[in-house]
Amino acid sequence: MLSRLHDLVQAESRFVIATHSPILMAYPDAWIYQCDGGGIRRIAYEGTEHFEVTRDFLANPQRMLNMLLEQ
Repeated sequence: MLSRLHDLVQAESRFVIATHSPILMAYPDAWIYQCDGGGIRRIAYEGTEHFEVTRDFLANPQRMLNMLLEQ
């Protein structure tokens, strides 16, 4: 999907995409907006919760699994 998105951007297409995917959010020069109780604001990729959760999971999957599956 990312490679197709890139092809379309090269053809001067523009997109509005709602996603939780940190991979799609990482597209070069993407503008990322966060909608929350404070309104709508543009944020950096590294500032998204999706980036932080993915980074933390990949850094220590067992710790994250233990936390998620804790009973």
